[in-house]
Amino acid sequence: MSRHTKSHRLTLSALRGLRAHRMRSALTMLSLVIGVSAVILLVACGYGVKNSVNARVETVADEIAIVPTTAEVPGGPPARNLTDADASALQDAPDVATVTPSINSTGMVIATGSVKLLSGTTIGTTDIWAATNNRVLTAGSFFNQTQAREAARVAVVGPTVASTLFGDPAAALNQTVQINHVPFRVIGVMASYGRQLDNTAVVPMDTDRRYIVGYGQGSGSTLNAITVQAPQQTAVPAAMAEVARILDARHHITDPRLRDFQIQSLGNRLQTFNQIVRILVLFIPAIAVILLVVGGIGVLNIMLASVAERTREVSIHEAGSTTSRAILKQVLIESIVLAGLGGLIGVGAGIGLIFLIQTVAPAFDPSGALAGFTPVLTVPPVVAAFAISLMIGLIAGSYPAYRAARLLPIQPLRYQ
Repeated sequence: MSRHTKSHRLTLSALRGLRAHRMRSALTMLSLVIGVSAVILLVACGYGVKNSVNARVETVADEIAIVPTTAEVPGGPPARNLTDADASALQDAPDVATVTPSINSTGMVIATGSVKLLSGTTIGTTDIWAATNNRVLTAGSFFNQTQAREAARVAVVGPTVASTLFGDPAAALNQTVQINHVPFRVIGVMASYGRQLDNTAVVPMDTDRRYIVGYGQGSGSTLNAITVQAPQQTAVPAAMAEVARILDARHHITDPRLRDFQIQSLGNRLQTFNQIVRILVLFIPAIAVILLVVGGIGVLNIMLASVAERTREVSIHEAGSTTSRAILKQVLIESIVLAGLGGLIGVGAGIGLIFLIQTVAPAFDPSGALAGFTPVLTVPPVVAAFAISLMIGLIAGSYPAYRAARLLPIQPLRYQ
């Protein structure tokens, strides 16, 4: 019998052995399937989260948020509020395109003639707030400069407010709502922008001060925040430096560590977040690789048991002058087939789960954290996971194969 014929016969014998122990082979492959699919899915979800956040934040990455400190710094100046004068001073900065002051308050929003109510956040601001914050309206329009100047009692509400009070966001248009018992006409409904921001009502600043916060028009100048927009994202560092210089001078700050305000750049936060995501994309799949290693231990254990069970068969092959290389090949084939088949099933399961999440996630939470989230399937993690699975099969089968190849023909007597 030729060497090729013997090798082919041992290959068929290896495949028959796997088929004869279907349950054991399936259980051996299970951990490999889980590990491979987990690697693919986790990497895809990591990139999906990154892209989802980038899509939301990049549109406002040229913005700079300025907020007052909430507590006094020991040894420093007392906490100080931002004012309208601070916002006006920032208009003159060369690298500042727009300045949008705002005041926030919490109150009850009630639909007129209805028992439906909810606690929401009211934002008093200027007519450019929607454009500055990249807020899109699904119905109606934002208030204009005239309405802002005249302190008109108009409101632009988030989708949560509209759907809770009127059932359908479109039905809220031109309806009357009461904010802290003051009637407002709804002139616009905003698109979803996240669960917390959807529960808001935006009104002109002087309207907020006169009817909600309680200031007389023009008498109160305290602000909760100032949003500064740079001409482009590359100008953000220069704009931040100009903002710091102007406010330091106005607030008599000589030591930056003792500032009574904070300057925050969404662009910088986006860069930090992307760095964190890159680390997670690298290290979280390591957990799944551990599952693959555990699967490799399972393959090793099963192959050792298989060699022990078939000691008589292997010894008969040796007695029949079958080469040690052929015996080595038979056991390696079983191990690699188990790992390869487990890897292929894992790849299919991982890709299937990605497409399932792409379909289910938007429908499951259309206006919340999952809105816009889509796992990103890429080739490298698929190839890497499958290659690791094959490598584990090769490594896990090497020792049992070596052990089988070294069996002596006399050993079958021990099992009779």
